[in-house]
Order: sequence, then structure tokens, then C-alpha cells
Amino acid sequence: MESLTALIKHFWPTVTPDFEAALQEAVVREEIPKKTVILQEGQVAKKMYFVEKGCLRGYYLKEGTEVNSWFMKEGDFVISIVSFYTQHPSEELIETLEDCVLWSISYQRLHQLYLQHPGFNQVGRLLTERYYVLSEQRTQSLRKKTADERYRQLITSFPDISKRIPLKYIASYLGITSETLSRLRAKKW
Repeated sequence: MESLTALIKHFWPTVTPDFEAALQEAVVREEIPKKTVILQEGQVAKKMYFVEKGCLRGYYLKEGTEVNSWFMKEGDFVISIVSFYTQHPSEELIETLEDCVLWSISYQRLHQLYLQHPGFNQVGRLLTERYYVLSEQRTQSLRKKTADERYRQLITSFPDISKRIPLKYIASYLGITSETLSRLRAKKW
């Protein structure tokens, strides 16, 4: 909970004790085992999560093959953005890759916080901007960068990724085969 509060204070330095109490009441600590799917395809995303401990992935199925869209770890928010904000069925799945400690908040509770604490709206806006930028950077990376450049960028932003995430998932995320990933990993930079 402390890391979540610290992140919010980064975006909203004047957090009031009243808001902190409301946040503590609104979020739920969840311990979720490794390899648990917390959102199924076709299910409406009712919760947003903050990762205190662990790593998760978002993926979708394309002709029966899993395609990894993102990985999130400590200090990140985990959400199926389209499903959560539209309250429509999700086209992606979210799975824990490690035993996780997550703080969840329901769609309804989040909106209550926005209404009751107008300053918190700025936090929501800034976080939405942050994740939108990350999404756009990912799209541009897939369009414009070579596999080698994408791999370098990934290990720069997530240095211990190969220790925490199976290589087949990393290859899928990069849009390459496992064999190509093995060749990239064998290179010395």
C-alpha cells in the first residue's frame, strides 16, 4: 500500500489525509498465485490492479496462438484498458507470471474516489497519459525498429526480464520467433 500511496503522491503532492483514508478503504490487497488468469477473454474487467510484488502479462489469442501485448511488474498498474473503461467484454487475458501481491480497486470505487476527491482526477489523467504514451511507443517500436533494436530497448527498460518471464513470451512480445530471440541473446553488445 505504501508504494501505491507514494506513486499517487508523486503525481499529487498535496494528498490529504482524508483521501488517503478513502483510498485505503477502497483498495483490496490480493495475493494471487503464479499462473492465475485474473481476466479471461470475454469477461468484463471490473478491477484495476497496482502491482506491489510480482509480474503479469497481457495477451490475446490469434488463431489459437498466444500473442503477448505487455508485461507489468512492481510499481505498475495492470488493467485491460478498453474493457475496464467501456465495461465491455475483454479481448485480452491477464495472467500472473509469478506469485503476486496486488492492490485492486473496482470500477465503481475508482469513480467514487474521482467524484469525492476532485484532485485525484489529475492523478487518473496523468496515469492515463503515461500508459497511452507507453502504448504508442510500443506501436512505433513494432513498426519502425528492428528486432535487435526492440530487444535492446526491452532489456534496457526491464533488465531482469529473462529471469522472470519465459523466453517464448518475450519472443511473442517482440514479434519474433524463439529462435531469433536466442540469436539476439547470444550477441555481445
